[in-house]
Amino acid sequence: MVVRFRSLAARWPAVVPVAAVGLLALTWGRALPGGVVVLVTVILAGSVLAAVHHAEVIAHRVGEPFGSLVLAIAVTVIEVALIVTLMADGGAKSATLARDTVFAAVMITCNGVVGASLLVASLRHRIAVFNPEGTGAALATVATLATLSLVLPGFTTSKPGPQFSPAQLTFAALSSLILYGLFVTTQTVRHRDYFLPITRQGEVIHADDHAGAPSARAAALSLGLLTMALIGVVGLAKGVSPAIESGVAAAGMPQSVVGVVIALLVLLPETIAALRSARRDRVQTSLNLALGSAMASIGLTIPAVALASVWLSGPLLLGLGPLHMVLLALTVVVSSLTVVPGRATPLQGGVHLVLFGAYLELAVSP
Repeated sequence: MVVRFRSLAARWPAVVPVAAVGLLALTWGRALPGGVVVLVTVILAGSVLAAVHHAEVIAHRVGEPFGSLVLAIAVTVIEVALIVTLMADGGAKSATLARDTVFAAVMITCNGVVGASLLVASLRHRIAVFNPEGTGAALATVATLATLSLVLPGFTTSKPGPQFSPAQLTFAALSSLILYGLFVTTQTVRHRDYFLPITRQGEVIHADDHAGAPSARAAALSLGLLTMALIGVVGLAKGVSPAIESGVAAAGMPQSVVGVVIALLVLLPETIAALRSARRDRVQTSLNLALGSAMASIGLTIPAVALASVWLSGPLLLGLGPLHMVLLALTVVVSSLTVVPGRATPLQGGVHLVLFGAYLELAVSP
C-alpha cells in the first residue's frame, strides 16, 4: 500500500492536469454547488503546482531565458482566450474587462512578483543581483506598452470616453505586437546574455550544473501537460468566478475586485516559479518571469481584443482612471530606480510590495 501511494504521489504532476481538464469539461457553463466549488478549488491549486513543475522541466531542457518565456507566453495566450470568451458573453462589465485584467496583471507582476522575489532573494542571500541591461530593456518595453494602451485612451478626443477610435486601436495593436516581437528577438537571439542570471561578481551563469537536462521526450511531455494544467487553471478560475462574484458582492466590494482575484489565480504559476528562482539566487529569472508576463499580457491582449472588437458589440474602454494612472506612474518610477543599480536590498522589495498593497487596498476601497 505504501509503495502504491508513493508511486501515485510521484505521478501527481501528470495526473492533476488530466484531472483538471476532465473536471473542466464536466463543469463548463454550469452552476456549481458549494461542494463542487471546493473540489474545483482543490484541483485548481494542484494544477498551479503542476504547471510550475512542468515549466521548470522545460526551462531546464531549453535553458534561460527560453524557459521563463515559454511559461509567460503559455499563461498569457490562455488568459487572452479567457478574456475574449468573457467579452463574447456580453454585458456592461465586458467593456472594461480587458483594461482591468491587463492593469491587474501589470500591478501584480511589476510590484507583487518583483517585490516578493527581491525580498526573498535579498533576505536569503543578503543582496539580490540581476542584470540591469536586460531588466531595464524589459521595464522600458512594459512602460511603453502600458502607456500607449492604457493611458493614452483617456486623453484622445476622436471618440467620447476613455476609448480609441478604430484607427487608433489598430495602431496600438500593431505597436504592441511589434514591440513584443522586438523584445523577444532581443531576449532570445541578439542579446540573450542580458537576460541570464549572474553571479555576485557579475559573471553570466549560462547553465545550472546541479542535474542533467531532461530528454527531449520528457520536455515534450511536460510541454503538453503544462498546456493542460494552464487550461485547467484558467478554465476552473472562470468556473469559480460566480462564487467569487457572490462573495465580493456580499462583502460590498466593487465588481473590479473579481478581476483582481481571477488575475491572482491565473498568475499563480508564474509567481511560484519566480519565488523558487529567487530562493536559488536566480533573480534575473524571476524578473524575466515577472516583466515578461506583464509584457505578454499587454502585447497579446490588446491585439486580441482589437481583433475581437470587430464582431463584438459594445464599447471597448481601455483608458485608466486618474487613480490608476498615478499608481502606474509611481510603479514605473520606482521600478526604474530599482533596476538601475543591478542590486537590491530588502528595502526595494518592501517598496514594491507596499505599492502592490496600495493597489489591492484601493481596488477594494477606491
